Amino acid sequence: MSIAIEAVNLGKCYAKRGTGLPTLFNAVTGGFRGKTEPFWCLRGANFEIPAGRTIGVIGPNGSGKSSLLGLTAGTIHPTEGHVRTHGRISSLLELGAGFHSELSGRENVYLNAALLGIPRETVRKKFDRIVDFAELREFIDMPVKHYSSGMYVRLGFAVAVEVDPDVLLIDEVLAVGDISFQLKCLDRIRDFQKRGKTILFVSHGLQTVEEFCHEAFLIHRGRLVERGEPGDVILKYVRSYMGEGGGVFTQEYGSREVELGAVRLLDAAGRDAATFASGETLSVEIPYVARQRVEKPVFGFSIKTANGMYVYGSNTQTAGVALPFVAGAGKLRLDLAPLRLMHGNYFLSLSVHSWDHMIQYHRREDWIPFAVRNAVGDLGLCRLDARWNVPG
Repeated sequence: MSIAIEAVNLGKCYAKRGTGLPTLFNAVTGGFRGKTEPFWCLRGANFEIPAGRTIGVIGPNGSGKSSLLGLTAGTIHPTEGHVRTHGRISSLLELGAGFHSELSGRENVYLNAALLGIPRETVRKKFDRIVDFAELREFIDMPVKHYSSGMYVRLGFAVAVEVDPDVLLIDEVLAVGDISFQLKCLDRIRDFQKRGKTILFVSHGLQTVEEFCHEAFLIHRGRLVERGEPGDVILKYVRSYMGEGGGVFTQEYGSREVELGAVRLLDAAGRDAATFASGETLSVEIPYVARQRVEKPVFGFSIKTANGMYVYGSNTQTAGVALPFVAGAGKLRLDLAPLRLMHGNYFLSLSVHSWDHMIQYHRREDWIPFAVRNAVGDLGLCRLDARWNVPG
C-alpha cells in the first residue's frame, strides 16, 4: 500500500516573548524587555498514513492539532524534521485562508484554485458545481469581506473538494457552518472515502471521528501521544484529559449536605472496568456521606455521548425507590442490566437532590467516561427489543 503522508521527527518551534512591557526606547532601538523562550507547538511527530485512509486528529485546545495540519499543508515551515505528501493536496484550514477580502466570491474561487495549482480552464468547467455546492449563487459576485463565517466555509469547502485532491486536510472550521451544510460536507467526505482519497482532519466532534475515521491521532502538549482505533484513542482522551478530577467538560456543584464519593464502574463479575459489551451488565457503585440527617434524598444519573448528546436519565424518585433519610456514610448501587447502549464513548453524570428538586446537594456533570463495544452490526445509540416476524 502506498504512503500518502509521511512525517519524520516533525516539529515547529516559536519564540515566546518573556515578561516585560514594551517601551518607546525599545521600539526605536528594536530591543525588548524580557527574554524569549522556545515554545514547541509540535515536536517529534513520526507517522505514516497509507493512501485511502481517513485520520481524525483530537486533543485539547492548543495541543498542536492545527499546527500539524499547517505543517502537512506546507503553510507552516518546520523547525526540525520533515513531512512529505504524495499526490495533489487540498486544505481547508483557518477561516478565510486563501481568500482576498476585497475580491468577489467568483474571483476568489479562481484565486483559491490557482493557489492549489489548478488550471483556470479546469476551474471554469467546475465553476457552476462549486457555486451550487456552496449554495452561494446570488452572492457569488459580492466581495467576500461581506460574507458571514458560514459563507466563507461554504465557499472554501466547495473549492477544496471540487478540485478533486488526492489528500484533503480539514481543520475544525466545518463546525462554523449550519447543520444542513455540515451534513452535506460529511456526505462528500464519505464519497471521498469510497474513491480512495486520503483525509486528515481535526475535530472536537468525537462521535464524528469515531464514525468516519479509520484511525485517530491524539495530540497533547505538542506530542503525538497515541494513535490507533478511534474508539480506543477517544476513550484514552476522555479518561486522561476530560475525565474525573477537573477534565475539560466536567462540572461539580451543590450545597454538599450530601456528598458523592469515589464512584466505581463494575462489570458483571464485580470487577472495575471502563469498557463494557453492549447487552451485558454495567453497575455503578455510588458511595456518599451525609453531613447531617437529610430526609427523602433523590439520587439520579444521566448518560451522554462523547459529543454531548443526551441519551438517558432517571432517578430514584421516578423509579419509585424511596429513601426515607440518609445520615452518615452509605452506598448505593445502580445496575444497568442489560446495557442497551451501542458502540461508542459516553459520559456518566450523577446527582443527589431534595425530594422537591429545590436543593441540589451534589452534582457531578459528565464526570465518569466509559466505552461500550458492540460485537454485532446494529447501528444507533441504543438497542431496542426489535423482533422480525415472517408470515409462514
